[in-house]
Amino acid sequence: PPPFGCLFCLLPSLLLLGLLVFVRRPAVSAWTEKTLTAVGWTLWRGLCLILHLPLDKASFGTAVSVCTGTQFMCKPSTLAQYLLRHCTSLSRTMLASWPKGDPHFQTIRALLGEPQALGLQFTREHLLLKDGGIVSLDWAVGPGVSDSGVRRSAPSVLLLLPEHWGGLSPHLKSLCHSATAQGFYVVVFHHRGTAGCPMTTTRLTEFGDPADLEQAVAYIHSRHPSSVLLAVSEGSGSGTLLSYLGERGSSSRLTAAAAISPVLLGQVWFETAVPPLYHWGMLYHRKRQLRRYAGSFRGVLDVDHVLKSSSLKEFEERLFCNHESEEPWGLDWDRYWERNEPLRDADEVAVPVLCIRSRDDPLLPPIGSLPLSLFQNNPYFMLVLTETGGHCGFTIQNSNNQPEDMNWSHAAVLEYFRAVVDFLKGAGEKDVVSWIGPTVEQRSRNNSSVFAVRKRRSAGMKRPQNQNINQSINEVEEFTWKRSYTR
Repeated sequence: PPPFGCLFCLLPSLLLLGLLVFVRRPAVSAWTEKTLTAVGWTLWRGLCLILHLPLDKASFGTAVSVCTGTQFMCKPSTLAQYLLRHCTSLSRTMLASWPKGDPHFQTIRALLGEPQALGLQFTREHLLLKDGGIVSLDWAVGPGVSDSGVRRSAPSVLLLLPEHWGGLSPHLKSLCHSATAQGFYVVVFHHRGTAGCPMTTTRLTEFGDPADLEQAVAYIHSRHPSSVLLAVSEGSGSGTLLSYLGERGSSSRLTAAAAISPVLLGQVWFETAVPPLYHWGMLYHRKRQLRRYAGSFRGVLDVDHVLKSSSLKEFEERLFCNHESEEPWGLDWDRYWERNEPLRDADEVAVPVLCIRSRDDPLLPPIGSLPLSLFQNNPYFMLVLTETGGHCGFTIQNSNNQPEDMNWSHAAVLEYFRAVVDFLKGAGEKDVVSWIGPTVEQRSRNNSSVFAVRKRRSAGMKRPQNQNINQSINEVEEFTWKRSYTR
């Protein structure tokens, strides 16, 4: 009969409606969410095993955001006390959980993902260097620049250093957008032959070589002489930034610096195995850069031999450590790091440096390899450790009052820069000056426990046994900040 025929036709819709009503019940909804999370975690675990990606089980298995207490490590000082009082991001944050909080997902998205449409553009300048080489400076311009934050008659200039292999990642573009919106002048530094920068010499940039950056900083300072100059590096770009700070000492034109997911020990980083997916990706990118200029380098380098390298270490060694030729390819592997190790001149650094690192970073060596004595004995270096975050990830679980997938490290770095500038202003400093540092007597006492100048793997670079990284800033005598000159 027709009534039963109509009921039979409506039966699928009625069943679907009933199922939706049933699923919307709180208990059923919670059970469904847990089931889908477990299934997703199982599938992801299988994919990670196939791709040989390490798994951190503590980061998974929950669908709620995880309140992560960060660990702030430093030598007691008035600046450290000031930062802990005025930078809430350094002590507590709400980082995203799995799946957004997965270290591999965050890492791949930060370095290779599609950037959001932020309405940000860049104006490029090519800077001619003393030896005829060229580096590129990309100045960020875009809508929505706010008059709040650090904007003054002479806004601070924020210099960004990408990864060692070059290119502007989505992570760095997002930082550019956040800094521009807060009133900074933002400029991105690109090494020779990276990010479309033309090659005019047969010289490539060694890891940790600050010569080109030094000339770029001098140019930026001449262009904005009355502005405070700040710098932040991404990943392996910290090798150049830390080397520059060490070589220039108190004559550096920077007021403060920060390093997100930094490579602190260059030789250890090259000699430590990373998951194959990341290793082959970085190696392919480096080979593609060299292949682009292969014709120009064949007269001074066996390009084919370098391109046959099967690891990043082998590629770097064959590129710069040819024993039979002259400089810059006349070094052996150990001598190469004697002059290029990022922390070789750490005792000479005269500006505060904030390093942000996650424990689950898949591209960096384990936490146990960190030079903890550097942060415990040198007042200029500060370390923030988080439980999760991946490599340049640090995604915050979005909520009603936060933008989608906000990056915690960006907020922390910009808050840190504002606090340092305010600290300087309150201390009576003007513009860009040689940063306040320890007295000569204090440096002499600390040299035995920090870093010997230009010594590879000195005593201070070794990790002390059973060392507590949560050292209270009140456990030892407070360090007093005073002006001094290291050079």
